[in-house]
Amino acid sequence: MSDSADAGVEVGADADPDQGRERDRDDGDPGGGPAQVSSPNYHSENHTAAQTCGWTANALRGDGRCYKNIYYGIESHRCIQMTPVVKCNERCVFCWRDHQGHAYEMDEVEWDDPEAVVDASIELQKKLLSGFGGNDEVPREVFDEAMEPRHVAISLDGEPTLYPYLPELLEAFHDRDITTFLVSNGTRPEVLRECDPTQLYVSVDAPERHTFDRVVKAVDDDAWDRLLETMAVLRGKDETRTVLRTTLVKGENMHHPDWYAGFYQQADPDFIELKAYMHVGHSQGRLDRSSMPDHEGVLEFADAVKSYLPAFSECKGVPSSRVALLSKTSDTWVPKLKKGSEFWARDPVTGTGD
Repeated sequence: MSDSADAGVEVGADADPDQGRERDRDDGDPGGGPAQVSSPNYHSENHTAAQTCGWTANALRGDGRCYKNIYYGIESHRCIQMTPVVKCNERCVFCWRDHQGHAYEMDEVEWDDPEAVVDASIELQKKLLSGFGGNDEVPREVFDEAMEPRHVAISLDGEPTLYPYLPELLEAFHDRDITTFLVSNGTRPEVLRECDPTQLYVSVDAPERHTFDRVVKAVDDDAWDRLLETMAVLRGKDETRTVLRTTLVKGENMHHPDWYAGFYQQADPDFIELKAYMHVGHSQGRLDRSSMPDHEGVLEFADAVKSYLPAFSECKGVPSSRVALLSKTSDTWVPKLKKGSEFWARDPVTGTGD
């Protein structure tokens, strides 16, 4: 359940929509295993895959940070972008990934245990970033910090709840003092009920079943009903911060803000993210460039949704990511990520050891 904003993709008003264009090839299942894991764009260890987020690279060079730093306090240069499984059970029209890479038999996968996945994720991250150590644009102290990741965004690709040991994987990351940011499509509520990441994101890309079927194109017929069940699961989360996230696609799902508000209220989330679809990757073969809203359009739609949610008093926008955050409070950072916390005092690079 990744998208272009997670990967640090920025599309300016003057960007060439055909630059690096790849037509999508979703007609058929190639079989034979998780094709995207073997992609040169991914580093992998068995079924675990990692990729350098564009914002990680930017932060290393001092060239901006991810909106998740602005909203939640994540240090972009110390965040692993990974997935324990590339397979996905949805075929979202806006996804920038190759849908063929999502189709393979789960029975053929020999699953690594959670500790092995954590080890692989950290080692893959270090390999991916190793070249920055000789980059004159990267301060040595920043590079040293990046070699000791403190966050993991389980959002690179696929649907992570398909990994059979996801709750244990989250615990394994926490045991390494790494915060977890889990992104799911909400189709496996029975798994999410057992998961307690630092922050849990669930995608809500339609306010009703008809739009859901057209935009999300879920593989399973009961996906919409299971998403509804997930809203009840989120409402019951007391210790985990919860976020509903919607990728906005002009002409597809940017309608009925009141319906979205009603849907969101079922989960009683801590935050709501509304983000622009980005016309990049394989999505270019499914959608026109005109499907990509500008930041003003995102803010306008977010304000319309907010007008139906009196508990959400704040609306924060980050133009470079074309994202708006609705929040009940102005203080949106993860408490343990605030400066001076015990979490940072324990840091192996910058901590005081207290």
